[in-house]
This record gives sequence, structure tokens and C-alpha cells, in this order.
Amino acid sequence: MTPARAHLTRDDLTPLARAALGRRPTAVTRLRGGSRKGVYRLALDDDTTAIAYVWSPEEDYWGGPEPDLRDTFAHASGIDLFLAAHQRLTGLGVRVPRLLFADEDAVHLPAATAVVEDVRGGSLERLLRDDPAAARVPLARLAGMLGALRECTSAGHGKAALVERGGTAYGGSCEQAVADRAVRDVAAAAERDPRVRAARRALTERVRELRAAVAPRARTSLVHGELGPDHVLVTHDGDPALIDIEGLMYFDAEWEHAFLELRFGPAYDVLRTAGLDQDRMALYRLAMHLGLVAGPLRLLDGDFPERQVMLDIAEFNLRRALDLLRTAS
Repeated sequence: MTPARAHLTRDDLTPLARAALGRRPTAVTRLRGGSRKGVYRLALDDDTTAIAYVWSPEEDYWGGPEPDLRDTFAHASGIDLFLAAHQRLTGLGVRVPRLLFADEDAVHLPAATAVVEDVRGGSLERLLRDDPAAARVPLARLAGMLGALRECTSAGHGKAALVERGGTAYGGSCEQAVADRAVRDVAAAAERDPRVRAARRALTERVRELRAAVAPRARTSLVHGELGPDHVLVTHDGDPALIDIEGLMYFDAEWEHAFLELRFGPAYDVLRTAGLDQDRMALYRLAMHLGLVAGPLRLLDGDFPERQVMLDIAEFNLRRALDLLRTAS
């Protein structure tokens, strides 16, 4: 069995905390769930807290080579992507945790880091579960936020950091990039699950059928890319604050909505919007499920500790993908 990775300690994070906050932390807690960066809560002696993001190989359970920025779906991690996304969203008036300090040159740790505001109202996911009535306000405000993002458009697609400096992503179009990725996801999942192996040809053909039905489109919109309720924190004033923003990109709004529909369940009705292309939604729903099979199974090739969570995600999405295949027959 691979030994558990060693997390950073209070002593490790003290130089960063002193530079960002002027004090040594009284306690440090690594928050659960991160697979691409370390997320640590820094507690201070006046009962205030802040969050430290650490981008280092030791905190990245995906591994692999340095991602190609031109690949829209490449590993979305790194301080450059974070800072570009933070600046773009803040400029649009979209609430994100306030940036307190950034160390791009790895002066205070042997890794790039940032320290941000600790939004202590909990996640929208928890609020939807524990107090649905209280979730109505941040959910409605999130719908408005999505509208603001959709109005921010571009002629190209790709990560915001790439597009906004004039770069071009691979794939030609959003729908082609999604279809190509979905075919790769089928192949990757087929190596790890016999049910995907048995359905590989049918799934691949269905992806291509759905891609062929999508008409060209000239403009893309700004999307978070992975906007589940766990990636929305709620301030004490009921405002939603977006986190895990490194994947911010210009893409089809339907890609965002396919994920919202999947992750928000019945609460998606508040976020639903008019004018979505149903052919794109059909392609993106299937592709989303296939990605959420291949990704978790690939992550489990390594030493990610929350293994049952990933197995459950893969199993749920495989069943949904196969259901979509059966209903199309």
C-alpha cells in the first residue's frame, strides 16, 4: 500500500502566514477534497482565519506532465490560472474570496502559493442539504451571477488566461473539443471497467451522432467549468462566492448548464435559463457523464485517499451514461 502523503504543518506554513498576515498561525488544518492543490485553513490568535492555496507536486494527486494551456480540458491548476481567473471574475463583479497575498515565485514555500479570505458561511451544497429555505437567496443570486458570466463573450474558446491574451485552443469548436474528449474518455474508461469495454463502440458512435447534430456557433461565454454546489461558498450576507476557479474558460454556456443540471438536482430549476441549444445539451450531458467515469477511475490509479468517493462518482455516472445510450436505441 502506498503510504499517505505528508501534509504541510504549522511550521511549514509559518513563513507564508507571516508574509501574508503578519503573524504565525496558531493552528493549521488541511481541508478535505482537494486533488490538484493543497487547501489549508490558517487560524490566528485573534480568532480570525484565512485560506492558503498550495500548488505543488506533493499536493497534486493527478500527476502527469505540465498541462498544455491550449488544451481546454487539460489539468486546470496553477497560480497563473488562479490569478487570471480571480482578476477576470472580480472585474465582472462576481464574488470570489478576496485575494490577500500571492507568492508566484515560491519565496515562502517550495511551491507557488496564495492566501485568500476564508468565507465561513459554509458551502451552498451543505445549505441545500441542511436548510433549503435559507439556500433560496444565494441560489437566486447565483442565477444572476451566471447571467453575468454568460454576457461576457468571445469569438474563441479555451481557458480564460489563454483567450484573453489572444491565444487559440485546440479543437476548432466547443462541440468538437467535447466530442474528441468524450471519445478519449470512453477509451480510457474501457481500460478500467468491463461494462464500458462492452459498450465502447456504441458509446463512441453515439458521441459522434450527437456531435453531428450540433450546428456551428460564432460566440462563446465565460463559464466556471465545474460549478457544483461544493464550489460555491456562502457569505454571512447570503452572497455566493465561487471557488476552484482555475478552470474558468470561454466555452458554451450549455457545458456549464449540463454540469449544473447534474450537480444541483431539483435546485437547478432556479438556475435554469432560456435559449440553451438542446442539441448541445444532449452531447454535453453524455460527455459530462463519460468524463466523470474516466476521470475518477484514472485518479484511482494513483494514491488519492478518498477512494470510495471517487468509485461512487464513477459508478453513478456510468449508470447514467449507459441509460442515455439505452434510451437512444
